[in-house]
Order: sequence, then C-alpha cells, then structure tokens
Amino acid sequence: MTALVLVLPDGSERSAEMGSTALDVALEIGPGLAKAAIGAELNGEPLDLRTPLSEGGKFKLFTSRDEGAGPFIRHSAEHVLADAVQRLWPDTKIDAGRQDHSEKYQYDFRFERAFSPEDLQQIQVKMKQILKEKSVFERIEISREEAIALFKERGEDLKVERLGDIPEGETITLYKHGEFLDLCRGPHVQRADQIGAFKLLESSGVFFRGDESNERLQRIYGTAFASKDLLKEYEELQELARQRDHRRIGPELDLFSFSEHAPGSPFFHPKGTLVYNQLVDFVREKISSGYGEVVTPQILDEELWHRSGHWENYRDAMYFTEVDDRRYAVKPMNCPTHCLIFGTRLRSYRDLPIRYADFGRLHRWERSGVISGLTRVRTFCQDDGHIFCTEEQIGDEVIGVVRSILEIYQTFDFQDVQIELSTRPEKRIGSDEMWDRAEAALRDALTALDIDYDTNEGDGAFYGPKIDFQVRDALGRSWQLGTVQLDYQMPERFDLSYVGADGDTHRPVMLHRAMLGSLERFFGILIEHLGGAFPLWLAPVQVAVLPVADRFVEYAEQVKAQLPGVRVEIDGRSEKLGYKIREAQLQKVPLMLIIGANEVEGGTISVRSRSGGDLGAWSVEDFAQQVSTLSQERSLGLELEPAS
Repeated sequence: MTALVLVLPDGSERSAEMGSTALDVALEIGPGLAKAAIGAELNGEPLDLRTPLSEGGKFKLFTSRDEGAGPFIRHSAEHVLADAVQRLWPDTKIDAGRQDHSEKYQYDFRFERAFSPEDLQQIQVKMKQILKEKSVFERIEISREEAIALFKERGEDLKVERLGDIPEGETITLYKHGEFLDLCRGPHVQRADQIGAFKLLESSGVFFRGDESNERLQRIYGTAFASKDLLKEYEELQELARQRDHRRIGPELDLFSFSEHAPGSPFFHPKGTLVYNQLVDFVREKISSGYGEVVTPQILDEELWHRSGHWENYRDAMYFTEVDDRRYAVKPMNCPTHCLIFGTRLRSYRDLPIRYADFGRLHRWERSGVISGLTRVRTFCQDDGHIFCTEEQIGDEVIGVVRSILEIYQTFDFQDVQIELSTRPEKRIGSDEMWDRAEAALRDALTALDIDYDTNEGDGAFYGPKIDFQVRDALGRSWQLGTVQLDYQMPERFDLSYVGADGDTHRPVMLHRAMLGSLERFFGILIEHLGGAFPLWLAPVQVAVLPVADRFVEYAEQVKAQLPGVRVEIDGRSEKLGYKIREAQLQKVPLMLIIGANEVEGGTISVRSRSGGDLGAWSVEDFAQQVSTLSQERSLGLELEPAS
C-alpha cells in the first residue's frame, strides 16, 4: 500500500495508507479524538471523515470545540431538516441544499403550499426528536445507474435531474442517517447528536435552479452550531446586522429606493446621490495624478465580446439588444473599450504606463433570487481602471495600486484587511506559460510589499490571476472589495502593441484594477459598517440648525449663510427642541447647532454632536473653520476643539 504523508497543524507528520480515512487517522491518534471528531481538512479543503484519502498534505481534524466545525454541523443539520419535513409530510419531494454552509443551511422542497410559522415550529420539534436518536451519518458510494434507478423508484425526479449536474467520472455519493437518504457530496458529522443547537430562520418561495421558467419550490433556511451559547452569539449578531441593514437604513435616511419597474436597479435620491458622488470624487482625487479618465459607450457590437473572450465566459450574465439588424450587448465591464482606446494610435515605450479610469454604468444580469439591496444589483458603476504597461513595469504598478487601496480602506475605518492571491481557474484562456509569468509577477509584488497573503487556488479571472482584498466590517463579516488583475490575454486578442527602445513592436501587459469595486455594493457595505452614521465629510447633511422657537429662525438663516461649503439644513418647524434633536439624531446628522436667546444675544452657537454630547458655545467662525478642516482631512471623528 502507498503511504501518504499528512502534516498536522503543529508541524508533525503522520503516515497513512492510501485509501484509509481521516477517521482512521483520528483513531490512531487516540480513541477520544476519534469519538469527538466531526470533520477534517486536507490541503485547505473540507473532508468527510469517511472519505478515502488519495493524497497527502496539510491535514487537520475538527472537533466541536474548533472554530472550523460550523460548516460540518450546519451541513448535517440540513439533512436533519429534510428528514423532519419528510417525516411530517411523507409525500414531500426534496431538491437540493446549500453549497455554502459558513453561516446557514437550507433545503428546497416540492411542497403544495408555502410553509407557515406554525409549520416551522412543528419541524423544529421533529428535528429535536431526530437529534435524540443519535443516528450515525453513513457515506455510500454508488454508480450513476444505481443512483438514477434508486431515485426514480423513490419518485425523486428532482434528484434524477440533479444527477445530470455531476460530471462523468466523478464519484457519486449518498449520505444516510436513520431512514433518511439523499444525494450529497458531504462532508457531515459522525452522529446527529454532534449538532449541538439549531434554529430555523425563515421560509420563502424559490424557483427550481433559480430559473423563473421552472416550477416554484419552497425553501427553508436555518442555522446550527456546536452549542447553545454559540447559537445565542449568532442571534445577537444577527440582531445587530438587522439594525444596521442598509435595505432598512437607506430608505429611512432617504438615500435610495427600489421599484418593481426596474428590478435590481437602485434609484438614488438627492441625499444618496450626494454620498455616491462624494465616493466617486474621493477616488478621482486618489488617481488624479496618474490616470486619464475616459467615457465609453454603453452598447457595443456583439463581435467585440467574442473578441475579448467574454462571450464564451460571461454571456449568461449579459444583456443583448438589436439595432438595424445588428446584435449589440449592453456593457458588463469596461476593459474591451479601454483596449479600443489604446489601439487608436501608435504607442511608444516612453508613453507607458498608460492608465485609464472609467466611472461608466455597467449592466449584468443577476437572477431575481440573488438580488439583494445594493450589494447585488443589475446595474452599477465600478471605480474601474486599466493600466497598460511593459513587463518591467508590472511590479511598480501593482505595488502602487495595492498601497492606494489600503490607504482608501483606512479612510473608511476598515481595519482588518485580508489579501488573497487568486490563481488560474479551470475555465481560462491563455497558455500555462503565460499564467506562470502572471502569477509569479503578482507574488513578487506582494513579497516586495512585505504583505501577508493567502493563496486562493483556482479563483482567478478567466483571463488572468488577481489580488483580491477582503475586509471585515464592524460586525466581523468579510466582504470582497478591491482587486488587481494581471492580464496578458486581452492585449493579445486586441492586437495591442507599442514600439520599444529597440525599435521593435512589443505587446503591452494589462492590469485591471478596482479599489472600492462596485460603488453600489460599497455604498451598502459602508452603510452597515457605519450603521448609517457617515463621517462628517461624507454625511449628506453635515449640520442641522435647530432654532428653539420661531423667532430665532432669522438668526439661524444668518448662521447658515456663514457656513459656505457646509451642507446645512434648518429645522424651522414649530416643534419642541427635544423632538428636533431626536429627529436629527435619527437622521444621523453629525452636528447640531442650537439657536436660542443666549446665542442670538451673544452672536454664538451652541454645538451638539449626534452622539448626544454637548460641545458648548462657539463662535460661528471657529466652528466653520473646524468643520472645514475635518471635512478636508476626511476625519472619521467629530473631535472639535473650541478656541480658547
């Protein structure tokens, strides 16, 4: 038997025979560990304890105490959910569960009606009974023919169709606990009682495969953890997330809205547009010295997208139209248009690098089931840029972009930034030699910056590897924002060239870069990160002037006139001061100016911050100066310092 070498987290090594399992390894280490183990990881990939080992590498076992235990537990709770539904309603047919179990689980059912809250409660009771049975999860390998026959016999036609999604030659597995059996890749825990605590969250109607032309199914969402304490922590975090949900805060602050007349397409109101434009202006300022901003068409001939490679790799996410018997595509990205601009004239090595920035609108089709507020839309703007450079300039250009991106995130108080190098995907264009060079160039740039990064194997763009930036928000959630992508392919496809110092023509290299990414998505993430409380420089209304009574409105107008360049609103309503203050706080206005008899008599203003702090009496001149300074510095705080 071939021996495999497994490297444990502490650096020690263990040998395992080819075909043995992670559970066999756990048993060799100790029977206690084998009993407590719920899953494993091999070379960064989750592994079922019962899957035969076919390679060596970095190996880790998980028990319920480990942070990585959650996905194993939730995936297993998913099967318990489906089991409970079929026990309660035996004629129910099941479709598929969730691929990502990092936070939730779900199952889709062919069910005659929508699930009610009472149904969910009944299902939870049944799930608790199933957990008490302590059934063992069994992994079963089966041939395609046997699987088709099995599910046909059980009347599970949805499963028969799902079998068609599994590539030829790939191992087909079933998982069984008790009498419940389902098509599944795993991984799962050993026993049902290792699911410490669970909760069903909600139900909704969905379409089979997410396609509105298919039948409507019913979906149930849930979550599960190793203990009740972890579930409680999750529920508390979800409540904080609900309070910060940009889909709620945005309309409350009159920033944006949505309409059934344009699904997945936000309408930005004046206040939201002001913030949106501030974000664009901020990026423009960052790139002003090195980029030329361009404006490119929204609709381009379909042939362009064949040429760029997007047709083969992206057409399912594109919109199309026809004009004068010619087929056109609505632009999903800017890169081909920038190639066309570069190719309009003969370029010299002295011209390079050439950097284009583009804030044009893009359109990508997203299924209705995945559209979500501003974070998943069908029309958006990227802070998009493309750099055409020589091979020798790649390092400096990548380093410059990475530094700019990290500086931008500091401005928005994103402190925890994780960088990932995403390498060649299975579906790609270009030779392996080109991919080798491109991946090496990005690695060298990150090494030169002395930046820690993870390698995300197989997640590069179809045309080149990339550096992605993952940030954690105030609630600890991770979001992918900026990216730098190295592309040898598109200059080749568009036959781009420049004249080198040797007088010969050479092919430029193309860097794709976005810093905030989609402006819409970043806007939504920022709202939730800040809870809607924008810093002074970004707030749509920076100062609310609150007259104590109607007779002080005239002085309030005089104060406003002395604050040029400051976004000021006067609340001249005949309401009590406490009501006005609460309204300004609800609207997240950073600063409030109280105007009463003392202020009018002394020619001053009384300043309050939105956190409720009384900052005392100020001269209008001193206040205007400090507001201007904080805005120019793009400060995150409201640290005003009264003049002595």
